[in-house]
Amino acid sequence: RRMRPRPPDRVGPVSAQLQPLSIPPLSDEHSALLARLVQTLDSGGLWWLSGYTAALAQSRVQPGAVSKPIPLPSLDAARLTIVYGSQTGNARRVAEQLAREAEAAGLGVRLLRAHAYPTRELASERLLYVVISTQGEGDPPDDARALVEFLGGKRAPKLPELKYAVLGLGDSSYPLFNASARQVDARLAELGGTRLFAVGEADVDVDAVATPWRTQALQQAREALKPSTPLATVTPLRPHPVHEASAHSRERPFAAELLLNQRISARDSGKDVRHLELSLAGSGLSYAPGDALGVWHRNPTGLVDEVLEALELDGELPVTQGSDTWPLREWLASRRELTKLSRPLLAAHAALAEAADLNRALAPNEQAELAALLSTHQFADVQRRWPAPWGAAELVAALRPVTPRLYSIASSQSAVGEEAHLTLDVLRYEAHGRAHAGAASGHLAQLAEGDFASIYIEANERFRLPGDASRDVIMIGPGTGIAPFRGFVQERAAIGASGRNWLFFGNPHFRRDFLYQTEWQAALAAGSLHRLDLAFSRDGLGVVDAAGRIEAATPRKTYVQHRLGERAREVYAWLEGGAHLYVCGAIRMGKDVHAALRDIVSSERGVDAEAAEAYLSGLQSAGRYARDVY
Repeated sequence: RRMRPRPPDRVGPVSAQLQPLSIPPLSDEHSALLARLVQTLDSGGLWWLSGYTAALAQSRVQPGAVSKPIPLPSLDAARLTIVYGSQTGNARRVAEQLAREAEAAGLGVRLLRAHAYPTRELASERLLYVVISTQGEGDPPDDARALVEFLGGKRAPKLPELKYAVLGLGDSSYPLFNASARQVDARLAELGGTRLFAVGEADVDVDAVATPWRTQALQQAREALKPSTPLATVTPLRPHPVHEASAHSRERPFAAELLLNQRISARDSGKDVRHLELSLAGSGLSYAPGDALGVWHRNPTGLVDEVLEALELDGELPVTQGSDTWPLREWLASRRELTKLSRPLLAAHAALAEAADLNRALAPNEQAELAALLSTHQFADVQRRWPAPWGAAELVAALRPVTPRLYSIASSQSAVGEEAHLTLDVLRYEAHGRAHAGAASGHLAQLAEGDFASIYIEANERFRLPGDASRDVIMIGPGTGIAPFRGFVQERAAIGASGRNWLFFGNPHFRRDFLYQTEWQAALAAGSLHRLDLAFSRDGLGVVDAAGRIEAATPRKTYVQHRLGERAREVYAWLEGGAHLYVCGAIRMGKDVHAALRDIVSSERGVDAEAAEAYLSGLQSAGRYARDVY
C-alpha cells in the first residue's frame, strides 16, 4: 500500500508557479488594492477588468491629451445580461458561447456567474438570459444557490419590463430533471417578466438542445436590442478563458499514458480504491489544485455483450446516425451510454415493450418509484425485465450519447510536474442476480501501465485555494472526496504557505480504508498538515496526533459531520480568523456537513438557524466556503 518513491529531480516547489514578466509600475498601496480585488473575481470578471483597463489606458496614450475616465457600463444601456450557474462547467461553456455570438452580432452584453450577479440591479434589467444546471435532488449549483433563494424570497422585485429566457442543463437519469431551470423560469414569470420562449431543457447531450436554444436566443436579442449603434464599446469583448488555450479540450482529448495504477484500499476492504498517475507530457495541459480531470471511457466488453445478447442483435451490423456509420458493437462500446438510464429512454422502452407497470413508474406522481428504478437498473436489466423488440438503428437513436466523467485531480503540478493523479473508487456491485460495474471507473481500473486514457482538464474556478497563502484552510473530504485535498496540501507545502491546514477524513474502516495514510502521517510530522480528524464509521476511531497515534475512540458510528460538531469551538474560531472552508464528496454528505456547520455557527454565535445560514451564505459569497459535491 505504500506509494512508490518519487525521484528528487521531479519535485519542483516553484517549477509550476507563474512568475511576473516585469515589476509592475505600481505603488505598494496600489499593488495591495489590486491583489485584494483580483482575489474576489472569477475568470469572467478578470477578462472584463482586463478589457476595461486596456480601453482606459488607450484613452490616455496621446501626450497632452486630457484624461477622461471611461464610464462603467450603464444599467440604462441597451444590453443583454447573461447569468450562468455551473457545477461542472457545461453551463459556463454554453453561456460563454452565447456571449461571444452576441458580441459578434454587435450587441452590448455582460456575462456573469450567478454568485457575482448584483441582485440590486435585477429590477433594472430589460433582457436577461439564465443558463443554469441542476444537481442531485433538484438542487441548483452552489454558485447559483444564493440567486435562486433571492428570486424565491420576499426581496425579489417586480419585473414588468423584463424579457427573459432560461436554459437548463440536467441529467434525465435523475427524477427531478432540470428542476432548477424550471424553478427560475416560473419565478421570473411570477414576478412579471415576459418569457421570450419556452425554457430549454438539455440532457447530458447538451448541444442537442443548447445549440438551437442559443440560435433562438440570439435572434430574440437582436430584435429586442436592434443594435444600430456601436454598443461593443460599452462592454469589452471577452476572449477565450486561459484554460482553453491548450490544443486539447473536451472535444479534442489528450491520450495520456498511465504511469501507475495502484490499489490503496486493503484487499479485504469492501472498496477497491485506486491511485492512478497519468502523464501530461507534451499535452500543454495545466491545472490548478481543485480542478477536475475529464475522462472519455469505453463501456466494458462484457456489458456490451450482455446488451447484444438480451436484444438478440448482431454486433457487427453497420448502423448510421447522422454522418457516422459504425458497427453496432462500436456504437455501444464507445458512443452510447449503457450504465445510466433516462426518463425518455424508459418511456420509449415502455411503449415498445407494452409494459404497463413500467409506464406507471413514469407517472408524475411516482417520483420515488422512478428514482429507485433509475438508480438500480442499467439498460440490460430493463431489457431482461421488460423485453422490447428494439432494432439496431432505433436503439442507437434512443440511447444517450456517452459523456465524459469528471474526477477531482489528486495532485499539484508544483509537486508532480507534468502529471495528474486520480483517486478512483471502482464501482462494482450485485443486482438482479448479476454482477454490475461502473463504466468509467471500470475502464480506468483495467488499464495497465503504458496504456492510454483520453483526458482533458475541466477548470473548477469555484474550488480554489485562497490567493493569500497566510490564510488557514479547513478541508472536509470523506472517501474519495479526499482527492483534491491531497493536491491542496502538496501545493501549500510547495509554495511555503504560512497558513495552517486542517483535514477531516472519513471512511468505514481504519485498517482497510485509510486512504493515503502514510502521506498524511508524513505531512503531520513535516508540519505541512497541522490537524487531522478521522471518522471511521465502523470503527469509531477518533483524532490523530502529530505522530499518527489515535488520541480518542468512540463506540458509536461516527461520520465527519460528527467530528465537526465535536470540534465546534475550534472550527468556528478558525472561520472567524479568516479560514477558507472546503467540502468534497457525495451530495448527501455535503448536506449533512452543511447542517453540522449551521449548528456550529448557531451555537457559537448564539443565533438562530436562519442567521447561521446567512453567515454561511456570506462565506460562500466571499469565496471562503466552497463545495465540490456529486
